Amino acid sequence: MPRRGPSRRVAVTGVGLVSPLGIGTQENWEALKAGKSGIGPITRFDASQYPVRIAGEVKGFDPSLYVSKKDIKKMDTFILYGMGASHYALEDAGFRVTPENAERVAVVIGSGIGGLPLIESQHRRVWEGGPDRFSPFFIPGLIANMTAGQVSIKYGAKGPNLATVTACTTGAHAIGEAYRMIQYGDADAAITGGTEAVITPLAVGGFAAMRALSTRNDEPERASRPWDKGRDGFVIGEGAGILVLEEWEAAKARGAEMYAEMVGYGMSGDAYHISAPSEDGDGPARVMRNTLADAEVNADQVDYINAHGTSTPMGDRVETIAVKRVFGDHAKKVAISSTKSMTGHLLGAAGGLEMGILALTVRHGVIPPTINYEEPDPECDLDYVPNTAREASVRYALSNSFGFGGTNGCLLLKSV
Repeated sequence: MPRRGPSRRVAVTGVGLVSPLGIGTQENWEALKAGKSGIGPITRFDASQYPVRIAGEVKGFDPSLYVSKKDIKKMDTFILYGMGASHYALEDAGFRVTPENAERVAVVIGSGIGGLPLIESQHRRVWEGGPDRFSPFFIPGLIANMTAGQVSIKYGAKGPNLATVTACTTGAHAIGEAYRMIQYGDADAAITGGTEAVITPLAVGGFAAMRALSTRNDEPERASRPWDKGRDGFVIGEGAGILVLEEWEAAKARGAEMYAEMVGYGMSGDAYHISAPSEDGDGPARVMRNTLADAEVNADQVDYINAHGTSTPMGDRVETIAVKRVFGDHAKKVAISSTKSMTGHLLGAAGGLEMGILALTVRHGVIPPTINYEEPDPECDLDYVPNTAREASVRYALSNSFGFGGTNGCLLLKSV
């Protein structure tokens, strides 16, 4: 299928990560290469009466490093994580928004749920104290587009401003839409990705009621185990993954160091079920095919997939089926890993975090492992890079994201 529409080239020049593995890109990368788990007991609230008592919490995050102290109370945690990750991405890229380029810099940052912690705390406060207890910052502190708004305000970015809200595909869709904006000339650069922070009684209780979460409470570091026969659900995580994308020639002109070239973006819908993927892998297979077609890349050119790989029994099996449908005989030659085995599932931030990891993988030639892979599942029989990172030359690499409602997104990078 030929590529459609205008096609300016797009470079990835900055990566900013805040996750259960650490604060900042380098700290995350070192933990990923070492196969370290960021999962532990829940400390955000008393979870002792809950069936799920583990999560991937961000530890040691100091928002005052990125936001003035008077403004911190105006932002729920997901915004603060997004502000922190944006700081690291811009610093990494060496990119500055100036009066000269401001109208050509887009901000596209999404969140799958938004400010649930603030909703819970405000509800409790008003319920106990009456309606005069509302904070004036309640609404602007929780709405899902406000990370994009706050980042644009802080840095003065006056280009397109957009937030995606597509469940666990949010981050991937945000980056894909930013990529399109640069391709089509609507912007020359973008600050883009996903952010999420909903380790709260309502979110943990809600996902637990769906039986989507692992209940391996006594061994949290071993709970997220994609493709392992003993997997029993995903582990909820939090954090943010933000990238700086730039039009290729502009990035070259300013001497930017490039992680990779972004060359493909695809979307698809399952049209099947509110939370379960179709058993034949139709939607995930179509989104990978659409992405390869967008880039005009053959399946046998792909070396690595950072999989959706959440550690749910059905989801991992269906993604394996989908990879086989798309890659055929090449499927067993593609290295596949799920970094959610270490970070947990960051929901709307997952696509941003994992695209950042993909860029690091392509640049450094090191594929992070799938940890806790101990007993193979006969229905999941591909190369999942078990337990130990692997040095490899990665020319083309895919990042998969699939969300409730059957919304899928896929991104493709090429080494430079």
